[in-house]
Amino acid sequence: QVKLVESGGGLVQPGASLRLSCVVSGVTFTRYSMAWFRQAPEKEREFVAGVSRIGGSTYYADSVKGRFTISRDNAKNSIYLQMSSLKQEDTAVYYCAGRNASYGKYEAWGQGTQVTVSS
Repeated sequence: QVKLVESGGGLVQPGASLRLSCVVSGVTFTRYSMAWFRQAPEKEREFVAGVSRIGGSTYYADSVKGRFTISRDNAKNSIYLQMSSLKQEDTAVYYCAGRNASYGKYEAWGQGTQVTVSS
């Protein structure tokens, strides 16, 4: 059974950096394309960034392009989200997600990690 566990969230000031991690277990990790989503209070969950199975392709929401970097380490069954120049509007619960395909819905989700950007 697939399991995704996020870590690295916290409270930071505007302009700071933070790195989220997600460890995946229970599946052949290289078969999964992965992504980060986030959900702010009273808002719908939104896509943040995605990475292909091998890591050769990455995708970003316009709101984070140039500030966030997604990566994966297939040897560690992990993905990461390096966030810099954080803004208050980046405050949200961040979720790691995976799918056993290159396209389509993400069927595996972590429990989320809270990121709060506040002065």
